[in-house]
Amino acid sequence: MTLDNSWHVIKTAATVNKHELVLSGPAISELIKKRGFDKSLFNLLHLNYLSITQTCLQEIPEEIEKLQNLTNLVLHSNELSKIPNTIDKVEKLKFLDCSRNKLSSLPDEIGLLPQLTTMNLSSNLLNSLPTLIGNVKLCVLDLSNNQFEHFPDVCYPELVHLSEIYVNGNQIKEIPVTINQLPQLKILNVSDNLISAVPGEIADCNKLKEFFLKGNTLADKRLSKLVDQCRTKQIIEYVKLHCPKSSGSTSSNTKTKKGKKGQKLSESENNANTIDSLTHMFKVLKITNDTPLIKITKHVKNIRPFIASCIVKNMKFTDDSFKKFIQLQTKLHDGICEKRNAATIATHDFKLITPGDLTYTAKPPTELKIKPLLHNGFLTGAELFQMLQTEADNLRKEKKRNVYSGIHKYLYLLEGKPLFPCLLDSSEQVISFPPITNSEITKMSVDTETMLIEVTSAMSYQICRNVLDYFLKELITLGYGCPTEEKSASNYHNLVLEQVKVVDMDGNMKLLYPSRADLNFEGNSITVLRE
Repeated sequence: MTLDNSWHVIKTAATVNKHELVLSGPAISELIKKRGFDKSLFNLLHLNYLSITQTCLQEIPEEIEKLQNLTNLVLHSNELSKIPNTIDKVEKLKFLDCSRNKLSSLPDEIGLLPQLTTMNLSSNLLNSLPTLIGNVKLCVLDLSNNQFEHFPDVCYPELVHLSEIYVNGNQIKEIPVTINQLPQLKILNVSDNLISAVPGEIADCNKLKEFFLKGNTLADKRLSKLVDQCRTKQIIEYVKLHCPKSSGSTSSNTKTKKGKKGQKLSESENNANTIDSLTHMFKVLKITNDTPLIKITKHVKNIRPFIASCIVKNMKFTDDSFKKFIQLQTKLHDGICEKRNAATIATHDFKLITPGDLTYTAKPPTELKIKPLLHNGFLTGAELFQMLQTEADNLRKEKKRNVYSGIHKYLYLLEGKPLFPCLLDSSEQVISFPPITNSEITKMSVDTETMLIEVTSAMSYQICRNVLDYFLKELITLGYGCPTEEKSASNYHNLVLEQVKVVDMDGNMKLLYPSRADLNFEGNSITVLRE
């Protein structure tokens, strides 16, 4: 492959056999304006993660079909008006983010991606969507802030994994009665549309945990008042009693009242018999006035905007279990976190965090100051990045490798970023610098009893929640850090969790974890007690 006239960043990626490539910002825009898009990128056949963001890019070339190993395609905040119809050839694609562009239409082929789990097309100019019945693994669909007048064509029982639909900020006039054909629907956001009535079929969506209706023109004034004041459970109960169903509609979920009681038992709400059964058990404590909030600033919006967190109490480590706990995080970073491309996990000794609310923000590399893990002194983000880059190059040359290893292999995720993400405590100390490192100040140890977990992502809140669910499931089933009590001798363990709320700087809630939509595991080996 000839790279003589290629962009330097593409030459470098080819030389070190990179599997991830990030192109972002004014420098890339300038290259596109002067020389056009460099199609030699599509000869990097080993790529599995490609991010092109905040540029003047207007169209993705058809040659993208060559990237047969691509699993993550991030194209947000460009000027895209077209996605090529060769997109269906990228058959391994799992995550597609084309948000904040100028798309007014999509090729039919976008509905033929069999491995796709997340599709984010928010903040575009779309008013229609090809049928997605072929996206059989689709879990999350975000079409918010577009120009839809009709609900997207997604209400098929074949979409057995579709659990979240966001169509808020459109001009949709009604929710289809076929909504009950989606067996796993957990979150439905239709806020800020033109909906005047809610079909009774919504009550058939037995797994629906969050139903957002604010900002619509509901004719039923009692329902409108409920929407402003109550939670999803009360809204669905009202819909069940007062909103008529279409005579021709059918329900794909036919649980009886007895079945619903059984579902409550599986969550073990106030049920002593379930508590005594042989299962692992989570006890979820509600957020209190003493629980720290995580406040998100606008500075992190285009860098790494998503964060979720919770507190784990009554931990008890041994030297051996603590070593395995650290190994577990490494395993998850390489697995479900997709080598930190999808998300990054950070754990902190809660008693070492300065009491008060936390702030998730982004700072210029020269202004971010952190005492990194295993270091005695403070470094700026720029100094730490340069130090790790030098270490990485030296190690690569010493071991005669063409790829980086350890923490060094994540440096590309920040390369060229004008701001670095960070989590601050109430005294404005940096305790986390994702996706690179935590602070020595809040370092976990074998003596840690209460732990704060935070998961950050550049992709979505749902990915943060999925990773937290998976991490906590691994913790409890493997017994890492769980209290060793006599009744735990049967290899079943308990963990106590406290909810943490994420809000914007005006106090508007962005996320609460774990909510009732979280920790819903299949099977009967884990019980969840909720306050």
